[in-house]
Amino acid sequence: MRKHLLAIALLLGAGSGFSIEPHPDAVPNSKTPGEVDIAANVKFVVPNPKSLPGIVLDETDAVLKGQWQYSTHTPPYVGIGYLHDQKSGKGKKSVTWTPDFPKAGKYEVRVSHCYNLRRSTTTPVTIIHATGSTTIRINQQNIPKHGKLFRSLGVFEFKKGKAGSVTISNEGTDEKYVLSLIHI
Repeated sequence: MRKHLLAIALLLGAGSGFSIEPHPDAVPNSKTPGEVDIAANVKFVVPNPKSLPGIVLDETDAVLKGQWQYSTHTPPYVGIGYLHDQKSGKGKKSVTWTPDFPKAGKYEVRVSHCYNLRRSTTTPVTIIHATGSTTIRINQQNIPKHGKLFRSLGVFEFKKGKAGSVTISNEGTDEKYVLSLIHI
């Protein structure tokens, strides 16, 4: 059976003929647009999520638990920004996506995140799939292998419709930033 792709990417802003309204429950970006810490990574930013293959979900498709903040300080990212946990409320914050799968089958789940030494090394990502629940802890300091933007979490079986979900939380994380982004 052919696998499909689900991508979760927390996006914000607009560009290239599309518009994304920021999540109403997220704190606005505190950085000046264009103020970045790794200018060389700007070339890896994907400005239009519709240019990506598969099911691509952004933060406007997610349910936020706790207070998350937009930022544009550390590229790369999808759209013009990403959400982070503000290094606070550890164990009390999460972002959950519930994709609407067009058909049952195997899907590769990818998470998008920017990376640097200020990122968590123990970020939990929980995938609810057709055969149960899998939690994977990722090191957000490591460079993602797909375009320096997405890391694969594996291939999982999903039922048609909204029976599965992906959750990124800050439970059990170190005192560094936790970022939320995904691609299925």
